[in-house]
Amino acid sequence: MADRFRHFLAIDWSGARGERQKGIALAMAALDGAPPRLIGNPGGWSRAAVLGLLRDNLPEDTLVGLDLGISLPFADCGAFFPGWQASPEDAPSLWALVERICAGDPHLSAQSFVDHDEASRYFRRDKGREGAAFRCDRASHGRGRFRVAELMQAQQGCTPYSNFNLVGAAQVGKSSLTGMRVLHALRGYLPVWPVDDLPETGSVLVEIYTTIAAIAANRTARKSKIRDHAELAAALQALGSPAVDNYGPIDDHSADALITAAWLRANAGRKELWSPKALTDKIAQTEGWTFGVA
Repeated sequence: MADRFRHFLAIDWSGARGERQKGIALAMAALDGAPPRLIGNPGGWSRAAVLGLLRDNLPEDTLVGLDLGISLPFADCGAFFPGWQASPEDAPSLWALVERICAGDPHLSAQSFVDHDEASRYFRRDKGREGAAFRCDRASHGRGRFRVAELMQAQQGCTPYSNFNLVGAAQVGKSSLTGMRVLHALRGYLPVWPVDDLPETGSVLVEIYTTIAAIAANRTARKSKIRDHAELAAALQALGSPAVDNYGPIDDHSADALITAAWLRANAGRKELWSPKALTDKIAQTEGWTFGVA
């Protein structure tokens, strides 16, 4: 397992509107131990351009980490959307549903799903609009529903947000929904663990949470963001990686990608991360998992 992958690509994602996103950053680390490097794109990255890279231009044996939720809560209520007849039975069917409803949305956005008469009932949206089904009967707190992996993230010092929450700077719901359109488009091109089994060779995509990498780099969940080269160098050193060259200002999205690429390289060989104790076959097929949650 230690040499299963030769390249490690971390993608800081964005669910914002528009074609090109300042919040999207890509960084690649190689097995040879060299410093991770940012991957630029003329004019900035779009979701479509990232999809093109993942589908057509990945180096061989790349472990891809995508910073979003690859699915929605299922185990807590026994369904993604309890009470909705169209509620899918597994993650790939969920991705297909999102794509079907949002096929006309430009730039791989997912606004049509958020505004859908039925789907919107399950989300907390802006302007105080909380859907009647935002809270599952079994979720007594007001933070919304969580996947099993997210409950486990909290035990590791993270502060996860419900993927049904679309409000606030830290929300990941919009990113997750737009990412599901990408995951749907990648079917047949790139396996998504653990929805798909880990193949013996080739590239694989996993869900990542950049805060897990930051904590491993001696940061905290509340102080995980880095915009300074000295702090970035210290974080990379903690992960056993050389520092990157200082070519000017660094933004937190680029720093997240660089740190997570180095973290993926350092941890991809840990067998226990591929066999989490709480990960059942049913959870794998419905909710998926976050790589790095043991």
